[in-house]
Amino acid sequence: MDHISELLLPELQKIETDFHRALMELIEIPSVINEHDGDYPFGKQIGLALKKTLSICEQLGFRTYYDPKGYYGYAEIGDAKEMIGVLGHLDVVPAGKLDEWETAPFQAIIRDGKMYGRGTQDDKGPTLAALFAVKALMNLGVPFTKRIRFIFGTDEETLWRCMNRYCEIEEIPNMGFSPDSVFPLVYAEKGLLQLHLEGKNETGLRLMSGNAFNAVPDTARYSGEKQTELIAALRALDFAYETDEDGIVVLGKAVHAQVTEKGINAINRLLIALKKIGYTSKTIEFVNDLIKEDPFAVKIFGECEDKASGKLKFNVGKIECNDEVERLSIDIRIPVTAGKQEIVDRLSQLAWEYGLAYKEFDYLKSIYIPKDHFLIKTLMNVYQEVTNDLVSEPISSGGATYARAMDNFVAFGAVFPYQTKTEHQPNEHIELADMFKAMLIYGKAIYELTR
Repeated sequence: MDHISELLLPELQKIETDFHRALMELIEIPSVINEHDGDYPFGKQIGLALKKTLSICEQLGFRTYYDPKGYYGYAEIGDAKEMIGVLGHLDVVPAGKLDEWETAPFQAIIRDGKMYGRGTQDDKGPTLAALFAVKALMNLGVPFTKRIRFIFGTDEETLWRCMNRYCEIEEIPNMGFSPDSVFPLVYAEKGLLQLHLEGKNETGLRLMSGNAFNAVPDTARYSGEKQTELIAALRALDFAYETDEDGIVVLGKAVHAQVTEKGINAINRLLIALKKIGYTSKTIEFVNDLIKEDPFAVKIFGECEDKASGKLKFNVGKIECNDEVERLSIDIRIPVTAGKQEIVDRLSQLAWEYGLAYKEFDYLKSIYIPKDHFLIKTLMNVYQEVTNDLVSEPISSGGATYARAMDNFVAFGAVFPYQTKTEHQPNEHIELADMFKAMLIYGKAIYELTR
C-alpha cells in the first residue's frame, strides 16, 4: 500500500461512524421533487436536504454557499485559483410501491452490513463518501495545492435546472468527477438528442403509442379499419401481436434507447404492417422508406460511428396521430466525435421531404475525455491501486450521467463492477464495506488530483 493510502485508511476508520450518522440523517429527509411545496424551487424537502448537507459541510470545516434561490449549494476548501470539482445531487426519486420495501424508504436502517434507504446509492451515499474522504485528508493536514469544491445539485432526477443555473452564474471547476455512476469510470458519453418530427395529419389515421423518448416501445395499438388485413400482414411479416376488445396490439421488446438494437420497436413494426395493407401518411412513409427496423438509421446518417463510443442509435419512442397532427418522438444517441448540427441538418432535410418538421425537445452534449488525459489516467491509476482490479476498462456509454453538466468532468463510481445497482429500486441500499472502499478511492483520487 502506498504512503497516502496508509495514512488515509486509519483516518477514514476514525470518521466512518460519523459518515454513517450523517448519511442516515440525510436519508430521512424525503427529498422528492414537489414544486408546489414551500418557497423552494423543487419543494421544501429538497430545500431541507440542501441546507442539511451544507450544515454537515460546515461542521466538517468547509466554507459553504447557499444559492439565494435554492437551486444549488457548494462547499469548498483551499484557496488556490485552480479548482477540482465533485458534483453530486441530493434529490431522489419517489419510493414507489411501499409494499415492495422491506424497510421504510426514508428511515435509514443498517442490517447485515448494508444501509437501506432511498438515496443511499443514488446519490446521497456516494456524495457524502467523497465529502468525508476529503475530511480525512483535512484531518491529516494535507496541503491542497488546488481548491476542492463540492457542488450539490437538487434537480438531477428531473430537468437539471439546478446545474443550468449554477453554470450560468458560478465559477466552473477546471476538472472533476461525479460520484453518481459506476467504477472504474465513464470517459465517453454519446450526445443525447430528443426531438419531434411532425406535420399536418391529412389522413383518417389515428394512433397513440409509446411512453417515452428513451424507451423502445414494446406495444403499439391499432383500433382502426382493416383489422383483418392488418392481422394477415403481421402474420406474413412474422410480427408478434395480440388482439383484445379494443383492437390489435403489435408486440415488441422494451429496452433503453441507449441499447435500442437489443429491443424490438413495436411502433416501427405497426407502421411497416400498415404500409403493407395500403395505408399511407407522412410518418408511415418516413419510417418505411428510411428506418424500417434499423436501430442505427443508416439510410439517414450513413455508417455514423467512432472508436470511442460506437454507433449512432435511433429510436422512435412515441407516435401520435390525432385530428390535427401526426408526430414521431425520437431519441438519438450521437457518437462523441460526430457533430450535432450535421445530424440535425441531415434529419431535418429528409423529414421536410416527407412533410415533417424538425422540432427539438432536449439535447445533452456528449462527454469525451481521451484515455491519456491527466484526469482519466489519475482516476484509473487510483482505482486500480486501491482495488487491484486490472481488468475493468474505462467505460463508453450511450446513457447520461450527471457528469455531463460540466466540461472536463467524468462519472467516477460509486458502484463497483461486481455490485448490483439498486438505485430507483425498492430496497435501495449500499454495502458499507464497499462504500468505505469508495471513500478510500475518493480520498486518494482527490489527493492525487491536487498534487
